[in-house]
Amino acid sequence: MSTAALVLDLLGTFAFALNGALTAVRVARLDIVGVVTLGMITALGGGILRDVLLGALPPATFSDWRYLVVAAGGGLIAFAASRQLERVAMPITVLDALGLSLFAVTGAGRALELGAGAGQAVLLGALTAVGGGTLRDVLVRRVPTVLSSELYAIPALLGAAVVVVSDRLGVGGLGWVLAGAALALTVRLVGVGFRLDAPRPPGVGPGRGPAE
Repeated sequence: MSTAALVLDLLGTFAFALNGALTAVRVARLDIVGVVTLGMITALGGGILRDVLLGALPPATFSDWRYLVVAAGGGLIAFAASRQLERVAMPITVLDALGLSLFAVTGAGRALELGAGAGQAVLLGALTAVGGGTLRDVLVRRVPTVLSSELYAIPALLGAAVVVVSDRLGVGGLGWVLAGAALALTVRLVGVGFRLDAPRPPGVGPGRGPAE
């Protein structure tokens, strides 16, 4: 993995660790062990799933100590500074969007590096982005964000697609990786800000049964 890709991956790990830990503090009211554990699962879960599916064993999380340290550090920071972070507008949502966008592009890049095809790389980039958050939501017993929230999987797919298409066109590089991450981040935040949803079956309202 190139230095730039590693830095982006670690930034995504840190953002998701903060996100998962803050979720543990606010939603589940867990103690320090639960907070750090949920932060690490959120930060590392998607990457582990990706590497297992690609046969890249052991996963990068367990072969590079920096992932564990960054994830645990993010969880501890969120635990120690939870009161201060609560005063920041929408910290959980913003951190989730940041982690989502960074993991989408680094996940797709990792898949290409390991020989995955174009379609598979896009899907694995999206899986890297949504996997940890899905595990987080299941553990705190709520419907996973990827199944219920404003444009969650779609931004991840778009960001991953930018990386894959640029690679296939032979113009891939850090600029395109950052462009993919920026696109994913923008689409996700616009979806949250304007409460935009992916298309639903006719007559079905958001997050509930048949519309009345």
